Amino acid sequence: MQVLVLNSGSSSLKFQLFSMPAETILCSGLIERIGMDDAKFIYKTEKDTIEHVTAIYNHKQGLELLSHQLLDSETGIIKSASDIDIVGHRVVQGGARFKETTEINQWAKDNIKDLFSLAPLHNPANFEGIEVAEAIFPSAKQVAVFDTAFHQSIPEHAYRYAIPNNLLTEHKIRMYGFHGTSHKYVSEQAIHYLGKKESKIISIHLGNGCSITAIKNGKAVDHSMGLTPLDGLIMGTRSGDIDPSVIFHLASKLNYSLDEINTLLQKKSGMLGLTGFSDLREIETEATKGNRDCLLALQMNTYRIKKYIGSYAAVLNGLDAIVFTAGIGENSELMRKMVCEDLDFLGINIDAEKNKEKSKLLRAINTIESKVKILVIPTNEELEIAKQSVQLFEN
Repeated sequence: MQVLVLNSGSSSLKFQLFSMPAETILCSGLIERIGMDDAKFIYKTEKDTIEHVTAIYNHKQGLELLSHQLLDSETGIIKSASDIDIVGHRVVQGGARFKETTEINQWAKDNIKDLFSLAPLHNPANFEGIEVAEAIFPSAKQVAVFDTAFHQSIPEHAYRYAIPNNLLTEHKIRMYGFHGTSHKYVSEQAIHYLGKKESKIISIHLGNGCSITAIKNGKAVDHSMGLTPLDGLIMGTRSGDIDPSVIFHLASKLNYSLDEINTLLQKKSGMLGLTGFSDLREIETEATKGNRDCLLALQMNTYRIKKYIGSYAAVLNGLDAIVFTAGIGENSELMRKMVCEDLDFLGINIDAEKNKEKSKLLRAINTIESKVKILVIPTNEELEIAKQSVQLFEN
């Protein structure tokens, strides 16, 4: 069985084609900087690696480019679109309607579309991926795996907002949480590494979108994102935590429209708003050159993460491990160092030399004396999506 997994981020598209149930990767790749003239397309198989820079202005163009590559007569991996049995899609916001992996039909599509306003950077891209995949792979089963599903275990006292009750009961306004597929995957890896039946873990997903989850005995108990992925940590273009009164001030005093405020907080804030750059690699480079804005942005970013670590350690009443994952978490030595500094009171002590090591495998970067394990675990949302997609039709 061949399962194509599409993981659409706000400005990226990761893909992997698996032979299941062997979990063999037939091809993989990434399209990044979607929306830019210099978007990058990377495609890898056992024999070939193809990389090129081209203008890709939306996810539809990216998916069409991928489909052409998969079917290429020389470097493609399939001979016909019918070779694909299942297409598994990451869908960010499932609201209260989707609590588990779901086969896509018209009802599912209508409801995913209805949730656009709760994940404006993601659900439209996820939906577009579904519609393009339906057209390109018409004989394949289409499956949605929801970021919000892992967070269904978060207790009511943690997911509710202190607003009138009817806004929850009638309009389902609450914290949902995101990056659930990633947090689920790496927490299971961490639990296996720890070898403990009971565990207290903080999972830190750092990419263009960032989130942090408190996980007790394999179940999410709190999470930084809220009704939408705008809440919580400072991100590439999103503000994260902000006083709601700022929105009223922008509207009443500075005459911003609601659409302008939404665009400001979703697409023009975060690290981009602080530095002019949304790519952390550029920000770190500029910081080493003495760019004050970039250095301050790094300090603000890691300070926010430290505050969440402290609060979640209290929620968990202890801590066995913290996990760094996703593009930044796995690759930024500087971010990990700045996050872990001055947390020795929690028993968190990072080993500077281990932190510099490069690896695609799970690794511990804490000192021997550290009471808390500091783990770098490459996430594999695509494999988790493939597994859940196959399991849907086995049950």
